[in-house]
Amino acid sequence: MKATECVPQKISKLMLGSLMLIAALGLIIIGITLLPVFGFMLAVPVIALAIYIFKLHLNEKCEIDF
Repeated sequence: MKATECVPQKISKLMLGSLMLIAALGLIIIGITLLPVFGFMLAVPVIALAIYIFKLHLNEKCEIDF
């Protein structure tokens, strides 16, 4: 299998993880400024989800391997 066959899947995984990190950063900013407890309570699971997405592996067929 060529290394270039999995590029779209890797890019989509990177984009989804980055989107989750941006959402977590937004929730942290909301937690600091507007809703201290609520913003941080929502930011922690989003950060955990982003880390989980970054750690997902692609199997030999370039699909996400849970």
